[in-house]
Amino acid sequence: MALDLADCETNYIVGQQRIVVGDCLQVLECLPAASVDVVVTSPPYNIGVAYRSYDDRRPRVEYLAWLTRVGAALRRVMKHDASFFLNVGATSIDPWVAHDVAGAFRDAFSLQNHIVWVKSISVGDDTIGHFKPITSRRFLNQNHEAVFHFTKTGAVEIDRLGVGVPFKHKSNIARWGHARDRRCAGNVWLIPYKTVQSKAQKFDHPAGFPPALAERCIRLHGDGPLAVLDPFLGAGSTLEAAHRRGCAGIGIEIDPGYARTSRDRLLALIPQV
Repeated sequence: MALDLADCETNYIVGQQRIVVGDCLQVLECLPAASVDVVVTSPPYNIGVAYRSYDDRRPRVEYLAWLTRVGAALRRVMKHDASFFLNVGATSIDPWVAHDVAGAFRDAFSLQNHIVWVKSISVGDDTIGHFKPITSRRFLNQNHEAVFHFTKTGAVEIDRLGVGVPFKHKSNIARWGHARDRRCAGNVWLIPYKTVQSKAQKFDHPAGFPPALAERCIRLHGDGPLAVLDPFLGAGSTLEAAHRRGCAGIGIEIDPGYARTSRDRLLALIPQV
């Protein structure tokens, strides 16, 4: 499904993906009501991340009030059965921020699922994945973030097996009457970052998430020609995931440099003739 942005300036179009440079609240006003199937995004966490065009240390009350307005704008453009996946993390000295952010969307949405995105986990003497280490005598390393799955009603059907896993014990397939060797994987997702050696390999963005996380959210909502939206596009992970899923997507990004990075990232995915 193509999104209509006739009243807004579309800065870049790459295949089915559109990138608009601007303030998300202003751009969201240009989108038609009930036009979006899936929102996947990660807003600024208000923890002092060094973005190029945004102050990430706003007064907490002002910051949360702004997110509440964003939530109302997103609800307007989402279809009745749409899904909104909100990724947000915290810091050791500000552990409440993720919960406060989720609470800012409480009046507009039902919290249907709370997913834990694990970046790194230690099993026995082995460690899988990566995390940003801290030096502290009080705190543990932050190895996970939250993904809040919001819907308008709390009753939206999802494709649990679309992100499922094979049964560990195959006898359970026939014994419990399952149609295939697939079961729900649950609400804890291990999705590590790829190992990188430089900022350029992270697309010069200080707070991106892996495209695999966005793709998993899209798959959980369901299959088909979905319209995907990310109002805080950053370096473009959500649109990369939408491209790989064959979905039409729109990303809104306030920083022109990050928007160009997203465009170049998408262009690199398209075979050159």
